[in-house]
Amino acid sequence: MDKRWFFKVFGVVCFALVAIFLAGCTQETQNKISRAVQNWTGTDGVLEVYAGDKLVHRFIRIDKLTTAESTQGNPLPRPYRYGYGVADLNFNFKVDEGEKKVYFEFSDYSTSYIFFENPN
Repeated sequence: MDKRWFFKVFGVVCFALVAIFLAGCTQETQNKISRAVQNWTGTDGVLEVYAGDKLVHRFIRIDKLTTAESTQGNPLPRPYRYGYGVADLNFNFKVDEGEKKVYFEFSDYSTSYIFFENPN
């Protein structure tokens, strides 16, 4: 029996099993699986912070944003998010000399923000 044929059939069977598994999951479960894969592989995210309609700060090379949770045993999320990214001081989507990776956090109540994958 040809080994290439075996691996092709094996690959098709594995793909079919994964497709059937995902089709049986709810949309929320599929989203959780997708987020878990992104957490493992990382993303090249961009966070833009606005004051009204003016861009006031941009962070690039963000792997993920995390919703803060209580440390007092209460499982409810807190009203802010945080992460690590490079402060893009001149808004050019590139890491230039003097731009460093920093910790940031922002409130869900007072900040207008957009998070997206880097288009460059």
